[in-house]
Amino acid sequence: MENLINDIDILDRNSTEATETVKTSKEENTGKTKKLYIESYGCQMNFADSEIVTAIMKENGYDTTSEFESADVVFLNTCSIREKAEQTVRNRLNHFNAIKKNKPDMTIGVLGCMAERLKEQLLEEEKMVDMVVGPDAYRDLPKLVETAEDGLKAVNTFLSREETYADISPVRLNSNGVSAFISIMRGCDNMCSFCVVPFTRGRERSRDPHSVVAEAQDLFNKGYREVTLLGQNVDSYKWSDEENNKAWLEKKEKKGEEVAVVNFAHLLEMVAKVSPELRVRFSTSHPKDITDEVLHTMKRYENICKYIHLPAQSGNSRVLDLMNRTYSREWYINRVDAIRDILGEECGISSDMIAGFCTETEEEHKDTITLMDYVKYDFSYMFFYSERPGTLAAKKYEDDIPLETKKKRLQEIIDKQQEISLERNKLDLGKVHKVLIEGTSKRSDEQFQGRNTANKVVIFPRQHFKKGDYVNVLVNDCTAATLFGEAQA
Repeated sequence: MENLINDIDILDRNSTEATETVKTSKEENTGKTKKLYIESYGCQMNFADSEIVTAIMKENGYDTTSEFESADVVFLNTCSIREKAEQTVRNRLNHFNAIKKNKPDMTIGVLGCMAERLKEQLLEEEKMVDMVVGPDAYRDLPKLVETAEDGLKAVNTFLSREETYADISPVRLNSNGVSAFISIMRGCDNMCSFCVVPFTRGRERSRDPHSVVAEAQDLFNKGYREVTLLGQNVDSYKWSDEENNKAWLEKKEKKGEEVAVVNFAHLLEMVAKVSPELRVRFSTSHPKDITDEVLHTMKRYENICKYIHLPAQSGNSRVLDLMNRTYSREWYINRVDAIRDILGEECGISSDMIAGFCTETEEEHKDTITLMDYVKYDFSYMFFYSERPGTLAAKKYEDDIPLETKKKRLQEIIDKQQEISLERNKLDLGKVHKVLIEGTSKRSDEQFQGRNTANKVVIFPRQHFKKGDYVNVLVNDCTAATLFGEAQA
């Protein structure tokens, strides 16, 4: 590991925060006349969106290809949460445009958050793309492709207050056939000062719970054994069968009238009841919203995984206030204590941490380190602060922490997390864990890998087992990132 790095995540998990993971199209030939190539960057919400995009394009005459050179249409589904993520996409666009010089009929489009944020710049000033499409306009893609093919400006970055794509059955890209993502809501109503998501994904709206359950049931029937319910803030999920309208709900509640509302705890239970053989995960939880009701629902159902991604971002209350996180260090600790009290010490907890936010002092940075010592995160996504244009922080605060200081603090956070991850994993030695096999280990074809309920990767000899099996594994060794063991009879 490099001593000073921009960002790191300890294992690639189910966070809806951005990582540097890239997923591309798989090869599919069903006789359609045109080929689609799509790359996805950033968070799991983007990967789930790419599955919706692929479904829409397949319905309109496209097969997918894993080779962009053979594609008629190339989409990059993008992330804007950090400058590095945007620069990665720009580098890819330069590469694709070089290919396009020899294939002028190729259409290049940018989807997602960068499209929303930089539409004029990408399309007109830099002329890097033929089309830009925001995350709420994917139904319009086939028409926009035709517009671009006619040499006209193709753009739709309209942000909807209703769109959830609930009626579209996603095409599972790069699927292991065992685990799948289900988007339960879109957008975000939180206005964290460092974050572009409310500006690029719009206001929060929840998806019909019956469509979520139907999708989970369909996945189970097809052999999938784990689903992850996705949202920028799953704990604020809220749906009324009568009328999914927040103003209407608030009016009814003020009058003291009873309203049949499905909240996140109810939705979790509904999905868990699809089958005891279907594991249920979720991401991401917001510390201000996660309730004891959700925790008790998790405890009640064995197949709801005992793992919570609970981003702290900072361990200092003043910095949290500047970040507009709407909770204090004390509130966050209260929620962690509730998790430990209700679900036990073995429940996995992960976090996001930002080093070097505006005006952060050395003592305030140490508060983040002491919070990590208190919580004992199993793993974290760790970044130094990257100012994003248009955010509240960019408008209100000076990005005044020197880069070298940011990197130094980030490295201290990384070192602390490595220490704690190893400490937490050592607690699993000598214990038997129920593991869902996801596929062959990257280390050896003679080993399988899967995850336990706490979202930890477990590697063990493959023997007679197969992908999708549940296996009891006795853990006998570990690193900071991985558990190793032997399957039990």
